[in-house]
Amino acid sequence: MGFEVAMDRDEKRRGASELMDQTAAAVGEAVEEAEAAVEDATRAVSGRFHRFREYIRRNRLLNTTWRIGVFTVGVTVLLGGLVMMITPGPGMLGIIVGLAILATEFAWAKRALRRARAAAEKAKEKALDPRARRRNTILGVAGGVLVGALVIAYLVIYEFTLPWNIVDYTPWTKD
Repeated sequence: MGFEVAMDRDEKRRGASELMDQTAAAVGEAVEEAEAAVEDATRAVSGRFHRFREYIRRNRLLNTTWRIGVFTVGVTVLLGGLVMMITPGPGMLGIIVGLAILATEFAWAKRALRRARAAAEKAKEKALDPRARRRNTILGVAGGVLVGALVIAYLVIYEFTLPWNIVDYTPWTKD
């Protein structure tokens, strides 16, 4: 009786294993079909774009208009990246995207894009350097402590008075 139960359990396991193998094969086939469909769609879209771009290149006025449009969009994104270098935002990303847009039409932008990518790679390596990270952490903590000390000094001097309610801004003439 115990032997029959063990055989029945083994048959159930084999059945489950076969079902899992069949499911894995079906999923693999579905993935292959999806990859083929994506590749076909990519070829169709890129083929259409290349035909469209060749049509524009043959017409001098359209080509000039296209290049002016690419230049305008690329320079706008590039300038946005430069502004974000001094204001909050992903400045390097904006610069690289702007150069990538320009590089679709201009050889000088391709060279600049290669240099910008190399500079971004160097900056990444430098940021991941343990000594630089430790230094930046120390500077950040020191800056936070300094700002905290200034806020506390302000609150002590002006006795928790909001700035727009202060009558006399000179703390040394206080009685």
